[in-house]
Amino acid sequence: MLRRILAVVTGLITGSVCITAIENIGHYFYPPPAESMNGDMEALKKYVAEAPFMALFFVILAYAAAAFVSGFTASKIANNGKPVAAIICGIIFLLMSIYMMSIVPTPIWFWILGILVWGLVFAGHSFALKTKRI
Repeated sequence: MLRRILAVVTGLITGSVCITAIENIGHYFYPPPAESMNGDMEALKKYVAEAPFMALFFVILAYAAAAFVSGFTASKIANNGKPVAAIICGIIFLLMSIYMMSIVPTPIWFWILGILVWGLVFAGHSFALKTKRI
């Protein structure tokens, strides 16, 4: 039981690191205004409304990478062949994504992709099963 809890926690941490890293790359190419980085929600909403496609797509790429990595990590650590730990990570990230999309107005394509990419936890789980034990 402890191993599965550790698997989920580690999956969430690695997924969060992926999101942060890839979003930072996106911010390098498409810098948001300083006000939005300081917690000004109105500035963030305005930025998202006017942001170019690729600025928002970096967030989707971050979600996709996080889904795969968290599914892989959770499955490797759980080491029981079941996708439960990966699914829990995916559900937690999905709920966080839906919350963020609901407080920061995003286009419909972002909602669709932002929800669908969390299914990649299954790809991460599958890949974890196919790789050798460390």
